[in-house]
Amino acid sequence: MSDWYQHYLVETGRAASLWLLVGFVTTYAVTRWITLRIRFRSTADAGDAGATGTTVKDLYIGGVHIHHQVWGILLVLVTGLLEFRFTPPSPWQELLAVLFGAGAALALDEFALWLHLQDVYWTEEGRKSIDAVMVAGVVGLALLASTSPFGVDPSSVAAQGLVATSVAVVVHIGYTIVCLLKGKIATGLIGLPIPFVALVGAIRLGTPTSFWARRFYSDQKLHRSAERFGPAYRARRERLRDLVSGGHR
Repeated sequence: MSDWYQHYLVETGRAASLWLLVGFVTTYAVTRWITLRIRFRSTADAGDAGATGTTVKDLYIGGVHIHHQVWGILLVLVTGLLEFRFTPPSPWQELLAVLFGAGAALALDEFALWLHLQDVYWTEEGRKSIDAVMVAGVVGLALLASTSPFGVDPSSVAAQGLVATSVAVVVHIGYTIVCLLKGKIATGLIGLPIPFVALVGAIRLGTPTSFWARRFYSDQKLHRSAERFGPAYRARRERLRDLVSGGHR
C-alpha cells in the first residue's frame, strides 16, 4: 500500500491534492453539521423559554460574532506562507495541504458573506456559498486527476515542441474563456485541467443571462436557452444544493 501511495501519489505530485481534498470535504461536512445544529437549537429555543441551549454555539469574542470564515482565511494565509517559504517535503507538505483545505472549506462556506458584505448565510443569497463549495470541490477533483493545471503533460512539450504546445495552450484557454462567458463557471474551471470538458461547455448552449447570450444570441436562440435552463433545470440544481448543504433553507 505504501509503495502504491509513493508511486501514484507522491511521485506524481498528487499527494498534496488528495490530502487537500480530504481536509476540505471533512471540514465542510463538520462545519455544516455544526451550523445546522446551531440553527436547529436556536429555532427550538425561540419557541421554548425554558430551553437550556446546547454546547454547540456561535463564537463571540469581545461581544463580536466571529464567523468561521475568519479562521478559514487565517488558515489559508498561514499554510500558504509556510508552503511558499519552506516548501517542505512529504509528509509535512501533506499536513499543510490538509490545513489549507480545511481553511478553504471554512472560508468558502461563507462565500456569500464576502459577496454581499452582510450575514446572508440562511437566506437565498447565502446559497451562493453552496455553489462556491461545489465548484471548489469539483475543481479539486479535476486537479487531482490531472498532472497539469492546463491539461498539458510536461513530457508532451519535449515531444511536440514548445511552439506547438504553446499554441495548444492558448487555444485551450480561448475556448475555456468562451465557456466561462456562457455562464458555465464550474464547467470552465473544471475544463482548465481537463480540456475536453471546457471544449464541450464552449460548444453547447450558454445560459440566458450570460454575457455571451446577451451579446451574441438571436431572440430564437435566447428562447432556446431559456427553455433549457428553465424550471426543470433550476429544480435539479436546488436538489443538488440541498444534498450538498444538508438541507440548507
